[in-house]
Amino acid sequence: MVELRSEEEQLDAVKRWWKENGMSLIAGAVLAAAGVFGWNAWQNYQQGQSEAASMRYQQLVNMTAGNELEDDQLASAREMVVELTEEHGDTLYAELALLLDARLAVQQGDLEGARTALESAADSSRRYVQSLAWLRLARVELADGNPTQAHALLDEPISDALAAQRANVRGDAFAAQGDTEAAREAWETALEVSQTQDQPLYGVQFKLDDLGAEEATQ
Repeated sequence: MVELRSEEEQLDAVKRWWKENGMSLIAGAVLAAAGVFGWNAWQNYQQGQSEAASMRYQQLVNMTAGNELEDDQLASAREMVVELTEEHGDTLYAELALLLDARLAVQQGDLEGARTALESAADSSRRYVQSLAWLRLARVELADGNPTQAHALLDEPISDALAAQRANVRGDAFAAQGDTEAAREAWETALEVSQTQDQPLYGVQFKLDDLGAEEATQ
C-alpha cells in the first residue's frame, strides 16, 4: 500500500472508504440489532406461551380433581384439552393434557378417544411422556380385549423409571390370555422392581394373592 504522507491524504482516504463502505456497515449494524431484538422477542414470546399453557393446564387439573365427574364436567374438561393443545401444542403442558384427556375419555367409555389422545402423546420427543403414553395405550388395549396388542406396546422402549408399572401391565396382559404362570412372574417382577426403586405399586400383591387363592381351590 502507498504510504499516506499527510493528514489531508489520510482524511481523503477515510472519506472515500466511508463513501464506499459506510452504508453496508450501517445495514449490517441494523440487521445485527434486529436479530438481537428478534431473538429476545422470540424468547419472551416462548416464555409467555409456556406460562399461559401452565396456567391452563393447572385449571384443567383443578377441574378434574376429586371424585368422578358428571357428564357435563367431563365434556367441559375435554373441550379445554382441545383448546390447550390447539393454542400451545408444542409445550409439555399440551402433552400432559393429552394424557389427562385419555383418562377422561375412559371415564366416558370412549376407548377410541382415549386411544387417539395417547397416540398423539406418544409422538412426543420427551421420553417419559412417550413411555407413559405407551403404558396407558397398553391398558386401553387390555380394556378393549386386545392383550396381544398390549404386549406389542409394552415392547416399546419404555423408560426404566417405569419398569415396575410395565411389568404390572405385562402381568395383566398374560392374565387376560389365561397364562397364569407368566402373569405371576410378571407381577412378582413388578413388586421386586418397585421395592428396588422405592416406588410403591398398589394392587399387585392382591393379584398374586388372588392367583394363590384360585390355585388352592383347584
